[in-house]
Amino acid sequence: MQRLIIAGNVGKDAVLRRTQDDDPVLGFSLAVSNGKDKSGNDRPATWYDCAVWGKRATSLEPHIKKGDRLTLSGRPSVRVHEGKAYLGISVDDLTFMGSAGARDSAARDDSGDYPDKRSGGEARRSDLDDDIPF
Repeated sequence: MQRLIIAGNVGKDAVLRRTQDDDPVLGFSLAVSNGKDKSGNDRPATWYDCAVWGKRATSLEPHIKKGDRLTLSGRPSVRVHEGKAYLGISVDDLTFMGSAGARDSAARDDSGDYPDKRSGGEARRSDLDDDIPF
């Protein structure tokens, strides 16, 4: 059995569809970065067509949005259409790594402070520099 693990950014909001047997399937695309070349230029991203099946598809549909960063694992697939190959993954496990909105709100402000979302307050940079006992 093959298993694929990828991390990337959602290309557009997820779309929930149903098969002829009324089984829910959630579809979205994921762009996986290929880093930079020797010149420092970005290499083109690799795109995957992702599918989540069953109850999870229905429950995840409102949460997967364009720009979200996800880590997926599942069974890889390839389909060919008009001579072009499309990579796909039938998702078994999905982990949210962050969203475009969370990245924007998590950015530090001009004072050098970082927001602390857990407490609703702010953490000072000095709070992050505690002595580590090892």
